[in-house]
Amino acid sequence: MDGLVSIIVPVYNAENYIRETISCVAAQTYGDWELLLVEDGSADDTPRIIQSSMEQEGTDRIRLIRQPSNMGAARARNRGLGEARGRYIAYLDADDLWVPEKLERELRFLREREAAFVFTGYEFADERGEGMGKVVHVPETLSYRQALGNTTIFTSTVMFDTEKIDRKLLEMPDVKSEDTALWFQVLRNGYTAHGLDENLVRYRRAGRSLSSNKLEALGRIWNLYRRQEHLSLPLSAYYFCHWAARAVKRRI
Repeated sequence: MDGLVSIIVPVYNAENYIRETISCVAAQTYGDWELLLVEDGSADDTPRIIQSSMEQEGTDRIRLIRQPSNMGAARARNRGLGEARGRYIAYLDADDLWVPEKLERELRFLREREAAFVFTGYEFADERGEGMGKVVHVPETLSYRQALGNTTIFTSTVMFDTEKIDRKLLEMPDVKSEDTALWFQVLRNGYTAHGLDENLVRYRRAGRSLSSNKLEALGRIWNLYRRQEHLSLPLSAYYFCHWAARAVKRRI
C-alpha cells in the first residue's frame, strides 16, 4: 500500500506505559497506518493490557506479534520489519509518545525531501510522559561521518521509505545500541539522514536502566566504533570525544 506507515514497537515489561503509547498512535492525524506490537516475552501484565487496548480501540490496524521468549529489541524490531506491510517504516519505543501530528508532518517532510531516511526533534519527558522543557534540536542533514560524532538520531523519531532503501539494509544488528548501529549501517551505504527540526516526540527517560548507566553507555558506543564500524583507534577516539561532548550538551 503506497501510503501505509508500519509502526514497529518492541514491547517488554511495559505495563506502566503501553496503553498510553497505543493511544498516541490511535490519535494520529494521519490515518493510513498499522501498529505492530512485538511482545518480547514480558513477565508482567503487558500482554493483557495490550489485548484490552486493542479491544478498546476496536481496529484491525493494530497487530500483536508474539516472540517465543525475550529475544531483545533488535530481534523484536526485525520481526516487526519482516511482517510490516507498509511502504514506510517508523519505530516507536513502548514508553515513548508521539504528538498527534507526528506521522503527518514527518511523512510530508520525507516526501518533500524525496528522502529515504528522516528523523525529527524530540523532548525529554518525565515518568508521566510530561515534557520537561528540554528539547533536542536536530541538524538539517547527517552523513555517515557526521553521524559518527553526532548521534542525535533518536529511535522513536525515525522513518524510512522502503521504495528508496532495501528492507534488508534496515535489519538491526543484534548488538548493544542496536539502533545507533542501524543508523551507521544505513548511512555507511551512501544514504543521508534528513532532520525535521520540530518537537514531535516525547522521550520518557525514567526507568531506562541502560541509558541511566553512563559507563555502560560509553562502552557501547566505543564498541560500535571499534567492533561494528572497524574504525582505527585514533578515529574511534576522535569521534568518541565528539559524541560524548554532544551527549552531555543534550542533557544539560
